[in-house]
Amino acid sequence: MAFVSGLKCRECGRESPADPLNVCDFCFGPLEVVYDYATIAEVVSRDRIAAGPLSIWRYGDLLPAESDDPVDIMAGYTPLIKARNLGRRLGLNNLYIKNDSVNPSFSFKDRVVSVAATKAVEFGFETLACASTGNLACSVAAHAARAGVRAVVFIPSDLERGKIIGAAIYAPTLVAVDGTYDQVNRLCSELADNYNWAFVNINMRPYYAEGSKTLGYEVAEQLGWRLPDHVVVPSASGAMFTKIWKGFNEMACLGLLEGVEASSFGPDQNTVHHPAVTTRMHMAQAEGCSPIVSAWDKDDARVTPVRPDSLAKSLAIGNPADGIYSLRVINNSGGTAYAVPEDRIVSGIRLLAETEGIFTETAGGVTVSCLAHLAEQGAIKPDELTVVYITGNGLKTQEAVEDEVVNPLSVRPTMTSFEAAFLN
Repeated sequence: MAFVSGLKCRECGRESPADPLNVCDFCFGPLEVVYDYATIAEVVSRDRIAAGPLSIWRYGDLLPAESDDPVDIMAGYTPLIKARNLGRRLGLNNLYIKNDSVNPSFSFKDRVVSVAATKAVEFGFETLACASTGNLACSVAAHAARAGVRAVVFIPSDLERGKIIGAAIYAPTLVAVDGTYDQVNRLCSELADNYNWAFVNINMRPYYAEGSKTLGYEVAEQLGWRLPDHVVVPSASGAMFTKIWKGFNEMACLGLLEGVEASSFGPDQNTVHHPAVTTRMHMAQAEGCSPIVSAWDKDDARVTPVRPDSLAKSLAIGNPADGIYSLRVINNSGGTAYAVPEDRIVSGIRLLAETEGIFTETAGGVTVSCLAHLAEQGAIKPDELTVVYITGNGLKTQEAVEDEVVNPLSVRPTMTSFEAAFLN
């Protein structure tokens, strides 16, 4: 069962029922799920979590779904890898990679869509839809296939070919819009008012966003129920960034962390900062679309929208819905924000591949280059426990690196021909 009390406006605090809503009727602020944490605390435990499935649904007590049969293609429980080679290259002795590129549709979006799809089925929707920069389209189409419902996914027309194919294989209605992601999103917002469809990142957004908390839960569990000193997170809308922080704090307040006693969440339960959570949250954006970083650099509490012009298309959201809340998390955690130069994105992809054998998409190149910058600046000390989140697979953005990789040696099927090419 879900321990959900309803929805609450993140701005004015007014409450709404747990319906397919995403905006406050009073102030038009965004809505967020409210939980009955007192009851959750009575049932949740490390043993209960460990006995759960090897997917995000091992944390079902902390997710907003009623169903005991979720729409699950086994998202989550992805590897946390000790990055010894990359760590040596950067002077970091305690570096880990959370490799979410190995999810079923090859990005972290499977986490959020699994939750949103489950809620959509509970609400009785027969169509799953989204506005996407690519990865979300793949995940929505895959989960709709699993749920046996129709998928209608909207993408910018200039999307990478790998992501178009990655969505199309599941046979959704695929709509390519001549415009930026923000224009696609505005169109979908209009459609959500006129079609009885479950747009996962619009009318289902409060539930959808909760799936990202599992990135925090898993890291804590895989580290032996403790938290890292630093995390480096790629950001587009900022939702994943804020939810990882929320997940860390929920674990602390529920007493699930090693050596940390359970405590009250208080009246503002969704933004509580438990004193045991000392993780510093570092945000990575690409220079060609970095509205949150720009606001951080200017010490501005507002985020000014930009028109994206970046190689990292999966991060190209010029008007980030969770921008102001991300700024609060950076401040509350003592973290930082950095805009990676566009000409450093591919070098970040190559650095990760050459050191740890992980091929990431352009968003991962942004994240790794941000990590390298933080290490170079001394923002992360050599022995501090650091986790870098890799959220998408490089096979989806091959265009970004195809001119940078080494061409194969061309030889005839003879020893002489091989040695002539190899030794030269």
